[in-house]
Amino acid sequence: MKSKPGHRRFKLAIVGMTLLAMAGLFAAFPLARFRLYLKAKEARDALLQRTLGLEPDRASIEADWAEKRARGIERTRKVLADFYVQAETSDALRELFKVAGMDPDHGLIRYGRGDQAFLISPQVFEQADNGRSYRMRPDTRSVWLRQITLHKGPFGMFQVLDDAPHRAAAVKAGAIVDEHSVQHTNSWGLRGREPDLTAPIRGVILGDSFMQAMFNGDDETPAGYLEQVLAAAWKQPASILNTGHIGYSPEQYYFSLKEYGDRFKPQFVVVSVCPNDFGDGWDVLSGRGDWWAEAGYWIDEIVGWCRSRSINCLMVPVPTYTQIENGFHEIYYPGMVRELFRAHPTRYCDPLNEFIDESLRLSRLAKAAGSPSTRSALYNRAIDDDHFSPAGAAFWAKIVGRRLVGLMDPPPAAQGSKP
Repeated sequence: MKSKPGHRRFKLAIVGMTLLAMAGLFAAFPLARFRLYLKAKEARDALLQRTLGLEPDRASIEADWAEKRARGIERTRKVLADFYVQAETSDALRELFKVAGMDPDHGLIRYGRGDQAFLISPQVFEQADNGRSYRMRPDTRSVWLRQITLHKGPFGMFQVLDDAPHRAAAVKAGAIVDEHSVQHTNSWGLRGREPDLTAPIRGVILGDSFMQAMFNGDDETPAGYLEQVLAAAWKQPASILNTGHIGYSPEQYYFSLKEYGDRFKPQFVVVSVCPNDFGDGWDVLSGRGDWWAEAGYWIDEIVGWCRSRSINCLMVPVPTYTQIENGFHEIYYPGMVRELFRAHPTRYCDPLNEFIDESLRLSRLAKAAGSPSTRSALYNRAIDDDHFSPAGAAFWAKIVGRRLVGLMDPPPAAQGSKP
């Protein structure tokens, strides 16, 4: 039953007076003002949708995100400054931050998924104001540090330059230099070989740390293995542009595609999503994800970009170790991914069950060799990391490559080309 015009005006007036009263009560407190702003925004959007049947416009949504992100960066910067001077912070840890350019005067603080703000090294990353927020620097050699404990410190990601001063500072601070994680970026600021715009097989991978393969070597990324799979299947050279960056989300996937797509001219795009693209990872696996508002919008933008250029777009949800080792209801993840990805079923590839089968096979082999384990060998569980191991990255590429070969016609043979 529709509300009468008088009732609608009455509801609007009540909401307006309530918000004004709250604003007057909390105006003196900055944090309270920001929280009030968010509540008012939520109330406004809900009222527009329920009462008037209107959705907030995209410009309004972007403005709200910009405000929340600016606040998140501001809070993280303050936490970093406080952490740096507190008595519990050792001189060795301060020195590591200084050498890595992550001290309060130089640290790069950017946002990833939603308004999640974090600290990264400006020697390895640089600010990107084209929708990506940050990007890896071109022609850079870096390495990951593990087991850095920050007492009351900021959320930081310790991918640092791989040289003698950084290694010495890391060891002195008690960090582990993960030797296996050494990685290089090409002239485009991406992991992988230099892009080959003349390769008969060209594809773009959009994704986050799973596709960056943060603790794997340069030859052990999903993109690198996919190049091998496709080159072997079609007997032609392949070049895969790996845009994976730790912390990226569908919004940043889209802007990465927009930045590189027309320049690289791919025949296909692989969109790799994982649970925390849709909210807190555990919440998503338990059925409390935010599927439609943001992630759904940007996935639609990616699909639209591909369709407008007649490029194959393949959605591939990452199977997580928790689904293999512990089990979660697939109706939520990846089930909801299939619901929001509005494309032909052949453009949706779910590797979960095959990952379970392969984990069982590897587990039996390990048991027969006298090394039984309840942890899946397809992930870097030996170092308590959740991402693909080299075996997991290679198996992912095998599944995705098989689907791409089924979807696409072989490229025409190039004169004298070799895989």
